[in-house]
Amino acid sequence: MKPSASTLHASPAASPIQAVLFDLDDTLWAIEPVLVRAETLLYDWLRQHAPAVAAAHTIASLRERRMALMQTDPAYRINLWKLRHTALSEVFREHDVDLALVDPAMALFSEARSTVALFDDVEPALLRLKGKLTLGSVSNGFADLERIGLAGHFGVSIAAHRFGRAKPDPAIFHAACEALQVAPGATVYVGDDPLLDVQGAQQAGLKAVWMNRFGRVLPEGIRPDAVCRDLHELHDWLEAQCAA
Repeated sequence: MKPSASTLHASPAASPIQAVLFDLDDTLWAIEPVLVRAETLLYDWLRQHAPAVAAAHTIASLRERRMALMQTDPAYRINLWKLRHTALSEVFREHDVDLALVDPAMALFSEARSTVALFDDVEPALLRLKGKLTLGSVSNGFADLERIGLAGHFGVSIAAHRFGRAKPDPAIFHAACEALQVAPGATVYVGDDPLLDVQGAQQAGLKAVWMNRFGRVLPEGIRPDAVCRDLHELHDWLEAQCAA
């Protein structure tokens, strides 16, 4: 029998927990199938509307272009929408494709990027938590929570590309806490990335729960306040912390 979340790397709360902030990708839904579908739809669109680009590139080579472009400017690590838009613009320009087509291409990708399959536990657990704690989200991605249907659960939702700073920068965590009028020490951040989410939140003064849905192994030296396999375990851990 696996240990419950409350016994995994748990530590007593230094101050009462008042708020929970959530990462999105691979925390509330699996991101890989979303990106595969979105990039496939975009590539099919390119075949029809920019055939010269599709003839010269594969999905993989377009991804390589983005990764190379990301190394040229730190801003691209924060604003992933801008990274994709700029990379498409460059490729369109190289192949004499009308640059006016970049925006509809991005609109198609963005819509697909926000067409996600929530993990089964997400909506029931958020409804349970919402009645007890203040909820918010902080993400480096650019999913549209209104389109996804989750915006109503959160008192604040901060996306790096709009805020101008990205995790693990303490500023993005602190901005969410300030918006919720809750101190960092009374806030828990929940995410799947040990460095960006766990270490980043802890260095900003928040408690951090590692959402380990896929049986991954923690890097050495990273110690979350708790490890959970789903939001039901998170709910139980939070209840135990609040009752302590």
